[in-house]
Amino acid sequence: MYTAAVLTVSDRCARGESADQSGPALRAVIQAGLPGEVVCCDLVADEPDRIQEKLRHYCDQLRVNLVVTTGGTGMGPRDVTPEATAAVLDRVVPGIPEAMRWAGAQITGRAILSRGVAGIRARTLIVNLPGSPRGAVQSLSAVLPSLAHGLEMLRGQGHPAEQADSNEAY
Repeated sequence: MYTAAVLTVSDRCARGESADQSGPALRAVIQAGLPGEVVCCDLVADEPDRIQEKLRHYCDQLRVNLVVTTGGTGMGPRDVTPEATAAVLDRVVPGIPEAMRWAGAQITGRAILSRGVAGIRARTLIVNLPGSPRGAVQSLSAVLPSLAHGLEMLRGQGHPAEQADSNEAY
């Protein structure tokens, strides 16, 4: 069983000008695709300090296995989620956002403009997703089947000995 947190980063949602649709959509995808539960969904404005504070809380206090963020990964002046996330990471996992951008590019060329990052803080995997509900769900769905193995590795469960020499050991 895994625990997860969803953080929506949006000035408009934080000001009450728009309803958060991405956070609830991601919650549903996670609950359908991973054994476990989403223990919290939060919303913050595009402010690096607030984003970092929430990420640290999820990783250090709640010790969730997975954190997904939605929003703030574009090229706009207020899109700061990747930088805020990078500031709290211990290690990066570049293959996750690469796979999401590749999968998204099969649908729309604009997917390559996402600057989202993924990485590890302590034993928590953090993944940045686009802000649109469709882009967020498509991106997470593209990598979710592989994330379970990564989460097992973070728990220290390691590779099964019989897979050590196969391609499945990646």
